[in-house]
Amino acid sequence: MNVAYIGLGSNLNTPQAQIKLALCELSNIEGTHLVKQSVLFQSAPVGPQDQPDYINAAALLHTNLAPEALLDALQAIELNHGRERIVHWGARTLDLDILLYNQQCIATERLTVPHAFLHERAFVLGPLYDINAELTLPSGVSIVSLWQECDKTGLSCLEP
Repeated sequence: MNVAYIGLGSNLNTPQAQIKLALCELSNIEGTHLVKQSVLFQSAPVGPQDQPDYINAAALLHTNLAPEALLDALQAIELNHGRERIVHWGARTLDLDILLYNQQCIATERLTVPHAFLHERAFVLGPLYDINAELTLPSGVSIVSLWQECDKTGLSCLEP
């Protein structure tokens, strides 16, 4: 069984509902079990600032799927939520990213794991820290140290 951490984000079409539905849909992926989910966070957008704030979360999955098969399943969920890839870092109904997959480093044309910006984005680190404060990246760096050092400006927790 593989361990995968998934980042979720939405800032269009009732973002909280998009994230909550997507979390349920993650558990419906064949050969996959949703083990734990973070609380929801609200964050300022990265990139174009003429868009609404994001709702973010993370999920811990156990899956039998290989990394790119998991990516295919995540992208199918995004499409079902009306995801359009028009503007880089633009507004979206749903964004699902593989943040970590076991302790593997993956670099293919379609997939980079750990996620390229994981170490510098509070809206990713906060949910990961909420799920597993003991988590260590393949590089040996701990989530707790990254979380303590990151700029949390514009990030707020929506749930206790």
